[in-house]
Amino acid sequence: MKSLRIVFMGTPEFAVATLGSLIMNGFSVVGVVTAPDKPAGRGRKITKSAVKEFAEFSYLPIIQPDNLKDPSFITTLKKLKPDIIIVVAFRMLPEVVWRIPSLGTINLHASLLPQYRGAAPINHAIMNGETETGITTFLIDEKIDTGNILLRETVQIIPFENAGDLHDRLMRQGARLMIKTLEGLVENNIKPQNQSKFIKPGEVLKTAPRILSENCTIDWNSDPDKIHNLIRGLAPYPCARTFLWRRTEVSSLKIYESEPENMEHRFKPGHIISDAKHFIKIACRNGFIHILNLQIEGKKKMNTVEFLRGFRIADYSIHIS
Repeated sequence: MKSLRIVFMGTPEFAVATLGSLIMNGFSVVGVVTAPDKPAGRGRKITKSAVKEFAEFSYLPIIQPDNLKDPSFITTLKKLKPDIIIVVAFRMLPEVVWRIPSLGTINLHASLLPQYRGAAPINHAIMNGETETGITTFLIDEKIDTGNILLRETVQIIPFENAGDLHDRLMRQGARLMIKTLEGLVENNIKPQNQSKFIKPGEVLKTAPRILSENCTIDWNSDPDKIHNLIRGLAPYPCARTFLWRRTEVSSLKIYESEPENMEHRFKPGHIISDAKHFIKIACRNGFIHILNLQIEGKKKMNTVEFLRGFRIADYSIHIS
């Protein structure tokens, strides 16, 4: 089993756990494909992907193609003679790539497929108030996240857990599930199953498209639990936000942590209530959102007490369109 020739494809930290697990379990990773280095941050410093940094540390061969259909890249892949390609948090592969390995190309996805197909399954599961999600290994086909399922494991979403917390738990569990998947394929005791077999009667499939900036603005006309789940689902990045107005100045306010309060009241949505020392809560439909950790534009992240020491919240208001 450990003689399998594996090419690994991935870019962010989420993928590193699986690559590390392959190495620790003695699998032969003959090549690592990751994103090209790119400028990042205010200084536009050239930055390596998390997978590249790990691959360099582990002395693994690295390939960084700009174009996955480039004939020279395809030739390089074929020369590696992979039995399996493993994909974790990478780009959509063209068919000419995923058909190369003799045993198929396997993807790790952070949801219980066919639920939450797409680029941001962790965020959307929390934003939608789910109490459970999971991890899935499946064979890549010509569409996005639609291939035959190999293994799935359910993971409970802990109340008040944010996307970053869940990301870390799914990252570790996904690494373990990939090892189980490889062992099952080699021992021939895993039968790939069409995703339609996992859809319950009457079940509606939810998608997980990439998070855009317009998805991050809080609608204070929503109820407390919906807003709270949005904040959890976008923390710690890219973060839910609202806009504070002071006379003619507008500042973006990121909210990292909150607590919902469900109750009837007569305040308009977006009305700010504070004792100027210990708490800030914002009115919404049928309740309030208590702000626990936040960051105003141009300043560092801080808790509410720290924020109120330096900002007179009474001078600000939230504009509701």
